[in-house]
Formats: sequence, C-alpha cells, structure tokens
Amino acid sequence: MKYTNPILPGFYPDPSVCRVGDDFYMVTSSFEYFPGVPVFHSQDLVHWQQIGHCLTRQSQLNLEGAKASGGIYAPTIRYHDGRFYMITTDTTGIGNFIVHTEDPAGEWSDPIQVNHGGIDPSLFWDDDGTCYYASNALWMPRERGCYVSPINIETGQLQWPKSKLLWSGIGGKYPEAPHIYKKDGWYYLIIAEGGTEFGHMISVARSRAVDGPYESCPHNPLLSHRSTANPIQSTGHGDFFEDAQGDWWVVFLGVRHSSYPLVHHMGRETYLAPVTWTEDGWPLINEGRLVDINMVVDRAGPEQLGLLNRDFRDDFSSVTLDFRWNFCRNPQPDSWRVGQAGGGLQLQCLPEDLDGIGPKAWLGLRQQHFYTTAETELDFAPSNQEEAGLTAYMNERYHAEISVVADGHGGRAICLRKRCGELRTEQRFDLSGKGAVKLRIVAEEEHLHFEHASEGSTFTEVGTMETRALSTEMAGGFTGLYWALYATSNGVSGKNSATFRNFDYQPSYHDKEWDRYLEPVTAAPVAD
Repeated sequence: MKYTNPILPGFYPDPSVCRVGDDFYMVTSSFEYFPGVPVFHSQDLVHWQQIGHCLTRQSQLNLEGAKASGGIYAPTIRYHDGRFYMITTDTTGIGNFIVHTEDPAGEWSDPIQVNHGGIDPSLFWDDDGTCYYASNALWMPRERGCYVSPINIETGQLQWPKSKLLWSGIGGKYPEAPHIYKKDGWYYLIIAEGGTEFGHMISVARSRAVDGPYESCPHNPLLSHRSTANPIQSTGHGDFFEDAQGDWWVVFLGVRHSSYPLVHHMGRETYLAPVTWTEDGWPLINEGRLVDINMVVDRAGPEQLGLLNRDFRDDFSSVTLDFRWNFCRNPQPDSWRVGQAGGGLQLQCLPEDLDGIGPKAWLGLRQQHFYTTAETELDFAPSNQEEAGLTAYMNERYHAEISVVADGHGGRAICLRKRCGELRTEQRFDLSGKGAVKLRIVAEEEHLHFEHASEGSTFTEVGTMETRALSTEMAGGFTGLYWALYATSNGVSGKNSATFRNFDYQPSYHDKEWDRYLEPVTAAPVAD
C-alpha cells in the first residue's frame, strides 16, 4: 500500500473515524462554518468522498454571533446497533451534544445536550452494552485531564453523580481528545496533549477496568514531531480504528508550513498512519517512527502517491450546493440562489462586510494546495458602496480580496484590499466596459497574486500578498484559508445582487510543488 499524506489536505482538523463492514466514515471539526461537521466515506482509507454534513439546519447549529474559531470543536463519530452517533462541542451554543442517524449521508437528529463541561467528547460502548461518555475538563485547572461517566445515549443524562478523572497524561499542557478502546481485555485511553502547536502529541494509558486506574505507556508519547525537521508538524488529536482485516490505524491532525520562520495558512489537516501492537500489548504508531508525507505500508490497499482532491469547477447550475461549499456562520435565507436558468450563483449585497460577524453574503471552500488558482467570472453593476468579489479569507480580521466596486462616476473599478489585524490597505484601478469581469487569485507557497480581466482581454496583476500575513501564527485561531465569493453593501441597505457565473479551483503542479510531495519514501517494517 502506498499513499500520500495528508489524506484530507486543507482545513480538516480533529478527525474521527468509525467502520461499518468494509466502509469507513470520517468527520472533522468545522468551527464557525456552516453546514457543520463534514462527513466523508471511504473503502480504502485513502480516497475519501464527502457525502454530507451532520449539522445542516440552524435548529442543530445556531452560529449567530460566533467569534472566529468559535462554533464546533472536535467531533467523534461512532456506530452502534444500527445507528451512527456524532458527539461534539458547540462552544458558541449548547456545549456538548449528540446527534444520530441511520444514514450518515442523510439528515441527522436534533441535538441531545450533555450537561458536562469541557470539550472533545467521545463515546465508548463496553461489551455489556453500557455506553460511556469521555471528555476533558478545562474548568478545573488543578484536575485537568480526561474524565468518564456512563451515559444514557437517548437522553444525554450522565449516570454517575460526578464524572471520574481517569488520567492527566504525561505532563503536556491541555490533556484532551480522549478516546477509549477495548482490546484483549485491556481498556486503552488515547489522548492529545501539549496543545495543538509544535508540542502537540498523542499519548496512551491502559487499565483492566474502564474507570481505572490507568498506567502510562512506557514509550509515550506515541506520536510527536516536535523538534524535528519533518515537513509534517504539530501532530496530535488521534483516533484509532480497526479495519476488516484486523489491522489497526490512526487518523490525526498535523500542519504543513509554507515558509521559515515556520507558519501555516491552510489549517490543520488530516493524516493517516498504521498502528501495530507490541508483544506486551502496547500500541505503536508507524512502528515508533515519524509519519512521512509519502507512506509505504505492508498492507493491502491503493498504490497511489500524490495529493488527491484536485481540480474543482462549479457553474452553480444545480439546485443544491456541492458539499465542499460552506457559509461563514448561518446564511441569511434570501441572500443566495443557485440552480437558475443559465446557471450562476447569485449573492444579494447585504450590509455586513468581511470585517463583521453578522450574516454575510459569503460562500467559500478550503484551500487544499500550496500552488493553486481560484478564479470566477462576475456579472455585477454596483451602486454607491456595493462591492462583490473573490477573497482569500482566514477570519474577519485577516483577509485579502479583489472586487468590483462603483467608481463614483457612474462606472466601475477594481478594488484590491488587504487587512491584517489593525492594518489595512486599499487600492483602486480603472475598469472599462460593462460586461462580465474575471477575478483570479494565484496562490504560491509564500505569495498570493491578485488578477483581473475584462471580457476579451488577458489577466492583469494588480498586487500581491505574503501568505504568512494570513497564517494561523498571524491571525490566530484554529481554522485555515478559504477562497470565498462575496457581496456586500458595506453597512448600508443594498439594492443589487452579484452573479458569479462559475468558480474554478485549479492546483498547478510544477517542479517546486512536486519536490515537496515526492520526497524519498520511508517504509515502516512489519511487526513480527
């Protein structure tokens, strides 16, 4: 088996997987983006297809007023007795909650609240059918760690008066993301600690009883890339699972940096590695070695190197949106339209601009490759303060966009705006004619290039921006860069709408890109 990490490039953090027969299902965090909690399906662990979202209704996920990197944290997906369960934390709303379904590609239930603090909840069913709830507990600074209690899965009611502390890890900060598994009579507790930064890691403890006491693994941490030159960094927040052949795997998050000093702008991504077991019953991730970009594993599976999820084009002719699209928080229902005669996405100019956290006319998808082009063709006749365009968006305080605006003389202009915290620049350029305008952002590892073209003309570059200015290290938070189409009337009542005829996402693989992904392959030996 050969495959390339990350298996889900771009902003897909905190992965969790469950298996049903030969089918694998995965969910990841979504924070302030809607719909919430994307759901993926695979039969080979390498090719993942998004089949929907868990949270598609505002009654399930109300993101009104959510701050950047608020909303949904760290989901866990599990399958038991014919039903899928997803448990997560809404940091903006009701806290920890469960939804369920018989069809992971269909609609999920309304939330069942779990009255327990902390984040990163998980579920575990023991052999006798008892379901256990596990999470961390950040509200008790002297007792930080991972807690457990039996739970009534139908009501969300915990069955013990107080959840029990199981383990606080090996000394790293923020012990979190607990998952419990049972194998050969042992209960294994996998946690993340060290913070989701350079010190991030996965560690494990085990016990003969689900409520402990737990002993720490002698070769902890199971995984950490701290203080190494590996291109994958900040590795942690793992979830173990077993395939139909009895082999074990782990999915976990990590980041790829774009420049030195190290920064990353595409967010925390999803990685895959094999898990084996020592003779004395402890797990090893990738035989105790670092996890590589290109992996060779002595197991049956695909023989494919190179990142997947490549080209994407949408003319918006369907009456439903492709699953890759997200709104920033809940959309205003009448602010967008697709599936019209002739295609195109229509966005109404709403008062909220890109700097606000209210309902905005905004539709985006994740950047998944360092070298790529995002392009759209825009029909728009702005008046007064209206504008519409294409933005590279990290959050409301860190973004850059190229747009079409009114020039104040009855015509139109191109606007290039960059915002980095309190710093803002804006430039305007003449735009002749009244026809459609093409807007394009060409991404390189360390720079973004902003371009436009009128009908019948070639593209003209109007400016650049360093990607580090939109990185997590600059912008903060837990998300990654989006390419988004937007329309706004900038604080006043807008009367016009903008029609985006299409959107193209085209990775451009040249020598520098392939140098990153075609590094020498490291093969992990097979355990005896």
